[in-house]
Amino acid sequence: MLIIDAHLDLSMNALQGNRDLLSSAYTIRTQEVRLPGKGQGTVAFPEMRQGRIALSFVTLFARSTGRPAPHFDFAAPVQAYGIAQGQLAYYHALEETGQVRIITDQENLDDHINDWQNWESTTTDDTADPDNTPPLGFVISMEGADPILQPDQLEVWVKGGLRLIGLTHYGPGRYAGGTGTEIGLTELGPPLLAEMERLGVILDLTHCSDQAFWQSLDHYNGLVLASHNNCRALVPHQRQFSDAQLRAIFERDGVIGAAFDAWMLEPGWITGETPHHKVTLNSVVDHIDYVCQLAGNSRHAAIGTDLDGGYGREQSPSDLDTIADLQKIPGLLSTRGYKDDDITAIMHGNWLRFLHNAWG
Repeated sequence: MLIIDAHLDLSMNALQGNRDLLSSAYTIRTQEVRLPGKGQGTVAFPEMRQGRIALSFVTLFARSTGRPAPHFDFAAPVQAYGIAQGQLAYYHALEETGQVRIITDQENLDDHINDWQNWESTTTDDTADPDNTPPLGFVISMEGADPILQPDQLEVWVKGGLRLIGLTHYGPGRYAGGTGTEIGLTELGPPLLAEMERLGVILDLTHCSDQAFWQSLDHYNGLVLASHNNCRALVPHQRQFSDAQLRAIFERDGVIGAAFDAWMLEPGWITGETPHHKVTLNSVVDHIDYVCQLAGNSRHAAIGTDLDGGYGREQSPSDLDTIADLQKIPGLLSTRGYKDDDITAIMHGNWLRFLHNAWG
């Protein structure tokens, strides 16, 4: 089954992490085996093709929160701008070499998905050749708007292919308070949201503080999503969304992508201490099912893995070796009574509908 994954930090891993994603995840692990905290990656292009990840929302990621940290949080916004522009150039270089397609509008989207559906219709599990799939499709997102120097610069980023923005990440972002804060929108936030609405840039509410979440909805009338977010009712933490927040996304006909980070799946998870077997792909399905039950339908649940988003196998579901194992999820949904149409919607159809609505 074709899959759309709404959150992968590919450029960060390729450039700041110095991973050649054209190589397999297993080759990258071997190269990193002696590097502290490395050697556990799950995402690379061969495994994405094997897993039929036809389309991904891929990030530009460079914070400037006033709390500098090597490789991802920079002392000045101009540094964050430079890093994110380099990440954008990486995606364009991949497109120039034929590895990927950058998807920016409905026509691109339809052509791309048609290519993958035609490929899948002539392919069986026995004959599938991961080296002979269509190019991977990328929708470019920004996780944390810190690299945008001023709201009126947004049009430049849009011309470069940017189509989705999450205002913030962890800590006090330049445009809004993120996870771990009680800060709402900053003075830069409303003008950026107005520009996003004018230019048709989609708002990703992931990582917003509770205050920033509700204020963003007051200032932005376009479509919203949560690219990689789980349910606070199952794992109590500000990083997850409450039932009221989930319902607010439903009311905008938005979609929530289930995230795969173990601490977002198991209450009290501590990497290296909590038994790894406690978190499985069924733990992810718990959150998908919760969204469906809360909504009363399968229209708003989807996938947004965040695999290799600062962690690897050690903090992923224990029965996931690489991103290709996302193909196990349809079977898990089926055992819970989900029908084929619902499973298709969760695996890719809801994101397709969402993008059609945004770009139609």
